[in-house]
Amino acid sequence: MKLSTILSLAAMLSMSVMARAAEQVARPNILFCIADDASWSHWGAYGCKFVNTPNFDRVAREGILFNNAFTPLPKCSPSRAAILTGRYPWQNEEACDHNGIFPAKFKVYTSILADAGYHVGFTGKGWGPGDFLRGGFTQNPVGKQYNQLKNKPPTSGIAAIDYAANFEAFLKNRPRGAPFCFWYGGHEPHRAYEAGSGLKAGKKLSDVTVPPYLPDDPIVRSDLLDYGLEIEWFDTHLGRMLKTLEAAGELDKTIVIVTADNGMPFPRVKGHIFEDACHLPLAIRWPSAIKAGRVVDDFVSFVDFAPTFIEVASLPSIAEMSGQSLIPLLKSAASGQVDPKRDHVILGRERTDVGRPGDVGYPVRAIRTKDFFYVHNFAPDRWPCGNPETNFQDTDDSPTKSLLLKQKESGEYKFFDLAMSKRPADELYDLHADPASAVNVADRAALAARKDQLWQQLKKQLEDQKDPRMLGNGEVFDHYEYVGSKSKSWDARPGKDGAKDSKGEKP
Repeated sequence: MKLSTILSLAAMLSMSVMARAAEQVARPNILFCIADDASWSHWGAYGCKFVNTPNFDRVAREGILFNNAFTPLPKCSPSRAAILTGRYPWQNEEACDHNGIFPAKFKVYTSILADAGYHVGFTGKGWGPGDFLRGGFTQNPVGKQYNQLKNKPPTSGIAAIDYAANFEAFLKNRPRGAPFCFWYGGHEPHRAYEAGSGLKAGKKLSDVTVPPYLPDDPIVRSDLLDYGLEIEWFDTHLGRMLKTLEAAGELDKTIVIVTADNGMPFPRVKGHIFEDACHLPLAIRWPSAIKAGRVVDDFVSFVDFAPTFIEVASLPSIAEMSGQSLIPLLKSAASGQVDPKRDHVILGRERTDVGRPGDVGYPVRAIRTKDFFYVHNFAPDRWPCGNPETNFQDTDDSPTKSLLLKQKESGEYKFFDLAMSKRPADELYDLHADPASAVNVADRAALAARKDQLWQQLKKQLEDQKDPRMLGNGEVFDHYEYVGSKSKSWDARPGKDGAKDSKGEKP
């Protein structure tokens, strides 16, 4: 071979290697920040007055604030599995159930990015609760854990993890030139809280807006202040991470996503298919692609995150992912409704906790549009919060829950019934008249056609997704193994007989 030919081939090879290296460096970093149990309306950018979130607000101001972001299932581990796989919970087999097993046969975006050269890790809460090792993973599906450094927060809080310091440790371990993908999983505002911590920090009961499905009582207001203080701790660490990236000259090379896994840990919210349970905060900052200051009304689902991150990394799309990349929305200069096809989301629920006979779940599917929230309960004979005999444990214990139970004992059923009583097969909420989805109008004759249209639309999508609940074998979700505390199971309930329901009758 002639020397000139050899030199030409060598030059071409060198250019190819340099091009691949440049492409790797050019790929943006990904900082995914997810709070634990925080509803969409309790962030400053959405107008909340009793929670201060300057760093979330900055991300929204310098990027996009999404008005209609939803998790398909409002409980920790199923919601997080949907984020990781880009698949609806009912497509993820055991990972559809809370405290279940996460099968490694479902591709997760974190592993795909790691294989493509991204430095991947997390701090705080990754995927969970549940068992990923028995599913075939060798580490938490979100990556290598960085939780070594700890610092007690000023209020007791649930976690004492110095998330921002762990992020710095993660960055120091990054291979030179590699883009990173980091999952900041704050434990806040998951319960338990230090009772009265919000008041102790100087917050005021009068600043709280109590949703219409909860009693306007000082106990509830104080509970909401404690919850708000926990969100602020999450936001503080977000701010420190942004400053770390800014100091390193990396902030504008990073796509920053801030959200939460499900709604607040209050009755009728977390784990339940209602507005504040599924509707979540979402702000995205990415200066190289996003026109700052936009507010977008398109409906987006958590299943859209994984395909978005795959596209951000310039990788081929994954056929088995059901979500649709958000890149067209991000790169558009428009505000309001950008893509007319993004006009709804579908939602669902299976076993979010045990505490019913046979430790079965509470199966639900729903569709949310701009105007209506339609819910179909497949087993209306079951208790949505778990049975009375197990203290309705499918709703987190809290001062607010205790107040509702106390009201019920004294003969006041309004708020107990809204949160914990059995529900009809069909629920329909007119979101213009009832934004909090508190008044069921499914039996109104004037809305019968709309209710049927929403059911048919929902049914068609679920059938296309091969949802077992629509194909006649939905009971599979009740038989997947529960790996959480056995003390919560139906068989471990204190006493076997004599419990009474909310109307004084045996359930």
